[in-house]
Amino acid sequence: MLQQPAIAEDSPLQLLVPSLAQIDAYVDALKRDWSPDNIRLGAAAAEHLAKIDADAAGFVASLDDRDAKAGPITLPDGSQVPRLPGYSRWIWDDGFCGSIGFRWQPGTEALPPHCLGHIGYAVVPWKRGHGYATRALARLLPEARKEGLKHVELTTDVTNLPSQKVITNNGGVFVRRFHKEPAYGDVEAFLFRIDL
Repeated sequence: MLQQPAIAEDSPLQLLVPSLAQIDAYVDALKRDWSPDNIRLGAAAAEHLAKIDADAAGFVASLDDRDAKAGPITLPDGSQVPRLPGYSRWIWDDGFCGSIGFRWQPGTEALPPHCLGHIGYAVVPWKRGHGYATRALARLLPEARKEGLKHVELTTDVTNLPSQKVITNNGGVFVRRFHKEPAYGDVEAFLFRIDL
């Protein structure tokens, strides 16, 4: 059974569908060296800024892609793989706090080897340490359940203790230590599972 951390009912934290109304706050975070991609970091941030500059409305629309229409995903080594259905939400609490994304394969909990978990999140540096990732994950889990999943998997770097705490605070259990695919540098990581 899912064990979620206590969240005050009046908590102002929201998971917003990305929109042009908040795009300036997202751009500001990208320009302040934050990235929604914990692996590709600055390269991903630069890509997002270029896409926003070229077509902000199209960029925002691409962040909610339940039909995987936006084309392939570029991995850290430059290789490309098919996109999974998924979407991003902006973590908002009196301003932009970060993003959380969810991806899945319809009809199964299984993920392709290149996909490092169902859920990924990144909080801006100036908002870290205040529980935003923990609360955002808690609020996203019921949405994952609506896709028919019995559990979700999340991965962290071996040394990323804050992210491991976010997962365990949401009922996550350690599954195993593994090596990421060569596209991600063949480094060790931890796999966790949260039952829904």
